[in-house]
Formats: sequence, structure tokens, C-alpha cells
Amino acid sequence: MATALAQRQAGGGVFRLPRWLAGDHPFPWLAPLTAMLLAFGVYPLLYAVWLSFQERSRVTRQFEFAGVRQWATALADDRMWGALQTTVVYTLACLAIQLVLGMAVALLLDADRRGYGLLRALMTLPLVVPPAVTGMMFLLMQDAQFGVLTYGLVQAGLLDPTQPLLGASSTALAAIMLADVWQWTPFMVLIFLAGLRALPKEPFEAAAIDGASPVQAFRYLTLPMLSRVIAVAVLIRSIDLFRIYDYVYVMTGGGPGTLTETLSFYAGRIFTLANFPYAATLSLIVLLVLNAAAMLFIRLTRIRF
Repeated sequence: MATALAQRQAGGGVFRLPRWLAGDHPFPWLAPLTAMLLAFGVYPLLYAVWLSFQERSRVTRQFEFAGVRQWATALADDRMWGALQTTVVYTLACLAIQLVLGMAVALLLDADRRGYGLLRALMTLPLVVPPAVTGMMFLLMQDAQFGVLTYGLVQAGLLDPTQPLLGASSTALAAIMLADVWQWTPFMVLIFLAGLRALPKEPFEAAAIDGASPVQAFRYLTLPMLSRVIAVAVLIRSIDLFRIYDYVYVMTGGGPGTLTETLSFYAGRIFTLANFPYAATLSLIVLLVLNAAAMLFIRLTRIRF
């Protein structure tokens, strides 16, 4: 197509494309994207790997090769293991809640009734709010003195007024999860809705004729046919949840103590202390754990991209 356009324009004497753009080779069109990938993806990764084998000299203030000292320090760091445990608990709990709620709401909205199109459109609104803004919003709603959520729970007898949601060790992590569930459950709803809309109607009509109940149709037809869609949604949300940083930074700062400190937040805190080699090592641990878990999940669910 590009060659034909160049020949037509050249015949009219108006404009001639350069030969390297008029050819059929894809490299000229992929070059800008490749350059961005190398500059903002590959180079930072390689630099982080190099940095994880360095340490800053106390005398010269320059980076010096330290072997695997940073990695040994990370593996012996109880705070790192605690942050990893908090991250895993946060990821699994939020994922389970969002998966169940997302499927339930998607089933409710999978209809052509009047007004349902508007409801499906409104589901996208929480997704466009920046996570930091969502964290600040829930921080205010969960304030111990004037927070509307705190007031409602206290009036319902579900919360001790002397134990604020974000300040108590028993509720701080759950309070952060609430913000995440509110913002990202619509993401699961939209994915499941797309999958439900793409399902063929014939198997469900045949099951209804045979006397299958809605629960049986959901268990034996909907879930098996949506298995790939569910697997992709779980993979995407798991990766995003494991990297959680914004809500923790805005709402608790890792507190009380280090109870809500996730691995990404711990790496960020080390970075603010200018211990760049150790921060890079912690970041690479996040990357390695994510890659290992994602590859295992893809192998088990046999997802094909």
C-alpha cells in the first residue's frame, strides 16, 4: 500500500516518500516503539540489575562492586519477608473479593432491559479516578472523627469508636482493601460482561428445555465457557495487586508500625533513604516473584496470548 501511494504521488509530481518509508519492510514503523521500549524498559531493567550488585562506598561515595551482598541482605531481612507476606495476603484477599463481586454484578447487568446500558457505562467511572485520589477519598471517609464510613460502622455497632479503621492493627489492611475493591471491581465486571455477551445462546436454550436450573446452567455452562476470560482477568489483576503502592502510601504510610507495608512500598521507602542498590534489589525481587507466579499460572490454566 505504501509503495502504491509513493508511486502514485511520484507520478503526479507532488510528493515522493523516501525509499526507506515506501518499502514493505516493517522496521521503519517499529523503530520508534522499539526505541521507547529500549529506553524506558530494557535500559532501566539492566541498570537495576547492575545496581543490585553494587554498594555505595562510605569514603568515595561512589558505587563499588559488592557481589551478591545486597541479595543476601534482602533474604536475611525479616522486614522484607513481612512485607512479602502482607503483599501476598493483600493480593489474594482483594482478588477473591473482586472476582466474586465482579462476576455477581456482571450477571446482574447481563440483560437488555431499559437503563442497563447506562449502568454498564457508569461502571467505568471508578476506573478513571487516580488511585492516589481514591486513597485520599477513603482516608477522609475512614477518619476517626468525621469519616462517614467510620460513623456508619460505629452507629451499627460494628466498630469500636476508640479503634479507628486505619489506626487499628485488626482493621488497617482491610480498610485499604476497601478502597481497592471499590475502584477495581468494575474492571472485573466489564471483562466478565464482555465474556458473557460473547457466549452462544444455543447451549443455554437447550439446557432450559431440558429443565436445568439457573444455578446448574451457571455451573456447567457459564463457568466452563468463561474459564479463559476469568483466567486472563485474574492474571491481570494479580499482577496489578501485587505491585500495590498508592493506597498504602496515601492511607497508612505502611502503619500502624509496618503492618500494612507491602513489598513495593518497602522498596520505595528504602529508595527515599538513598539506599539505591538495596531498593533496586527489592524491586527485582518483586519482578522475579511476579514473573514466577505469572508463568506458573499461565502453565496451569493454559492461557494462550
